[in-house]
Amino acid sequence: MRKGSQVMAYQALYRTWRPQKFSDMIGQEIVTKTLKNAIITGQITHAYLFNGPRGTGKTSAAKIFAKAINCLHPVDGEPDGTCEICQAADNGTLGDIIELDAASNNGVDEIREIREDVTYAPTRAKYKVYIIDEVHMLSTGAFNALLKTLEEPPANVIFILATTEPQKIPATIISRTQRFDFKRINAQSAYERMVYILNQRGNTYDEAALKVIANAADGGMRDALSILDQALSFGDGHVTLDNALLVTGSVTQTLLGNYVEAVVNQDTKQGLAKLSEVLDEGKDANRFVEDLISYARDLLLYTEAPELVTLVPDETFTQLAKDQSANVWYNMIDTLNETQQQLRFTNRPAIYLEVLTVKLSQPTSQGGSPSVSSAEVVHVTPVSQPVQPSVQPVTVKSSSAPEQLKTTVEDQPKPSPEPTAMNGQRSRVAPHVSDDQAAVFGVLSEATRGDLDRITSIWGDMINMLPVPEQAMLNVSRPIAASSNGLVVAFDFDVIRVNAMHKADLLQTMVTQIRELTQAQNERQLIFITTESWPQLRAKFVAQLPKHKQQTPPVNPDVEETDEPVEDNLVTEAKTIFDAALVEEIDD
Repeated sequence: MRKGSQVMAYQALYRTWRPQKFSDMIGQEIVTKTLKNAIITGQITHAYLFNGPRGTGKTSAAKIFAKAINCLHPVDGEPDGTCEICQAADNGTLGDIIELDAASNNGVDEIREIREDVTYAPTRAKYKVYIIDEVHMLSTGAFNALLKTLEEPPANVIFILATTEPQKIPATIISRTQRFDFKRINAQSAYERMVYILNQRGNTYDEAALKVIANAADGGMRDALSILDQALSFGDGHVTLDNALLVTGSVTQTLLGNYVEAVVNQDTKQGLAKLSEVLDEGKDANRFVEDLISYARDLLLYTEAPELVTLVPDETFTQLAKDQSANVWYNMIDTLNETQQQLRFTNRPAIYLEVLTVKLSQPTSQGGSPSVSSAEVVHVTPVSQPVQPSVQPVTVKSSSAPEQLKTTVEDQPKPSPEPTAMNGQRSRVAPHVSDDQAAVFGVLSEATRGDLDRITSIWGDMINMLPVPEQAMLNVSRPIAASSNGLVVAFDFDVIRVNAMHKADLLQTMVTQIRELTQAQNERQLIFITTESWPQLRAKFVAQLPKHKQQTPPVNPDVEETDEPVEDNLVTEAKTIFDAALVEEIDD
């Protein structure tokens, strides 16, 4: 080709392979089926709202729908792609399909122009379609102007509003539209789409490379194709794993496995060495933490739902999954999430990653929280044993239930109000927290409605004093029984209960604030249980109450006792311990 001749410009993959029919779209089957059925049955409304993450096909679906409703020969709700309307729409020369970017046209004047324009009939097509992208960027005045048009739209005008942030759109606008929620595209679907495109183009690729790209795209098909475009350019038409890792900033599975293996084995030196390899290769700190979260998540799911694991397990991965408990991965994800938030506000990410490595490498108790050295704490309780709430519940036999209950309650170790170190000096210790049946019964044996009411009245204030992440943990809990020395708290989710038990700062704040807000003389022992287990524990304890009452001789020995007074006494006693709303009297 001689110098100066015209060369066709390269077009990005996400533009070249933009879906032209509903059947070309992936991961949005519900949306596409509904829209196709609306076209087939003629149930087309005047306004639609397409909501979802970026790159999930909102604008593509809007263009296909606009083309399909105007197609001269639609086939099962799909545009045929061959008629003059379809071809004009594909070439961008159909004036009856108007696209507007609200990010740069967000004023009242632009919407007023639309209000004036809708009064004119379509020039070539059956419907005049307005596609307004990022509609949440419109100003308040522009929304008010648009609202008037949506209230009284002409019969041959259709609005399609697309947004990633529907919460910013006035409810008056949303209520006048049909809303469709586009979901994130899973990694497997993105991988299959990339395989199809590369096969059609005749490019070669490594399967592992495409999986890395699919995971890095984070649910966006457009992002996946953009990354794929980069990898193709870098590899001269061949997509290799090394190129994919380089373009995405991701870390190899082998290096991730070696790093995780080092930290869970408490080998800080080896963990820092692996981190140094990551940083020396110029990997992005945020991407590294994101990869670690995905790796820990895959380890967590591997034993329960291996089909959800996105990587191909190697020897290191399977050994880690076999040797470590689920709580290790729970706590690792929690720590990684905290570090991820901190990285957003620093220009020295390497320091945070080094601190993260040291923190993850520390000896753990309760399956992941840093343990407290014996020099700091002398007070040891049964619930400080390793991992998972494995304390065996107390079995109460009917023949000697009162004696067993009494022994169980008395044998329950009481928290020391002022624990001391070996040298006799006072030292700070994490508050005692329990989760076993004996501890619950210990509180219930002394519980009163007054104690519970006082704590319930200040519970919201206490939560508001906590950091936002800890507020979220306690928002799914509630106090259900209290005495002057103890408090039983029920959590809706067991995993949150376990995590809360391991947060020393949270526990210390809780006991301190509860004591101060209720003006109590001492700090209460905390007992954390699940909401699901509470009815059984309550029933077991209440079942013992009549037998306790039988230990007291009747006032008049000559009067024969009946069952009914005992039942009345039981109900009264239960209502003095629990919230009256929780007590239900049932006639046998």
